[in-house]
Amino acid sequence: MDWLKYLLIPLTMSALITPILKVIAVKLEIYAQMNERTVHSGKIVRIGGVAIYVSFIVCMACFMKTDATINGILIGGTIMFLGGLIDDMVDLKPKYKLAIECLAAIVLMVVGKVSLDVIRLPFGITIDMGIISFIVTFVWIIGITNAVNLIDGLDGLSGGICAIILVVIACMSVVEARLDIETMSLLLAGSILGFLFYNLHPASIFMGDCGALFLGFIISAISLLGFKSSTIMTLALPILLLAVPIVDTLGAILRRKLSGHKFNEADKKHLHHLLMQRFGHRNTVLILYIVTALFGFTAYLYLVNKGTGFLVLFIIAIVVELFIETSGMISKQFHPILSIIKGIKKRCLQLYHMIYKKKSQKEIQNDIQK
Repeated sequence: MDWLKYLLIPLTMSALITPILKVIAVKLEIYAQMNERTVHSGKIVRIGGVAIYVSFIVCMACFMKTDATINGILIGGTIMFLGGLIDDMVDLKPKYKLAIECLAAIVLMVVGKVSLDVIRLPFGITIDMGIISFIVTFVWIIGITNAVNLIDGLDGLSGGICAIILVVIACMSVVEARLDIETMSLLLAGSILGFLFYNLHPASIFMGDCGALFLGFIISAISLLGFKSSTIMTLALPILLLAVPIVDTLGAILRRKLSGHKFNEADKKHLHHLLMQRFGHRNTVLILYIVTALFGFTAYLYLVNKGTGFLVLFIIAIVVELFIETSGMISKQFHPILSIIKGIKKRCLQLYHMIYKKKSQKEIQNDIQK
């Protein structure tokens, strides 16, 4: 029953610390700023990530043995947390935030010796990354960190998704016999769950950048650490687990690139914004929880049965792609699969009319347009 202890102790700590943070933040007037991307109204404090950080660090000190890797994760995570906390209080310029993220990533790789040296692909294909392993690892850490931060747009969304991802990683770590990853994942998941009592809609406190950046950083480190020596496909399962934030981030990059906007310009065309327009706040968060859990289940299923895992993943991927195209998440002109379907439908109609109705090409074209 150790797994229950690893969940409940940080959960209790986080749940007790969060109300104290609310009082402190109100006195310091650390409120969430309203912009084009936010959906909240009124003054809501935004340093809830402190509760997650403190609970996790204290429990790590109690339950985990220190080594170079753990030191790298904790030192890098602390740098990321402090950078996010400063941003929550004074609104750092994007270039300064990026500099802090880069520093934290370098600490993780140099002090913790965390790197992606080998990529394993299906059919036993192995790629030795060599000198570019540093670049790939760096991009992964920065990318996942910012992906988690970008989905922190609705009450309970980022925290809940991260908690689901961490629980799934813990389950997969049992299969892979990685007790260290299991313990670390459950401790962080518990720290998030305690905070979520106050962050679910309608939220009375936000985690802020100190929480979102910290969570993204730790999850990126755990995913690399947990699967770098695995016999399964390297990075494939972490990408699958993090599908929601990754898809949302890639969509934002493409959307803003195509529209000529800067990447750091806020908008309301993120995945959760599009869903909220149709399903409302609570239902959108619940839908994205379920989607994340489905991707997590697929990743776990792949460990048990690769064929079934691939089939389920293919179906989910098609559904997600169709949503992206029909919603205009990237662009109203971006619809490759729908274009293929439309082309097939057009060709079938042409053949049908030519064979059974013997109509002219002009008549066929008129029917298709109708």
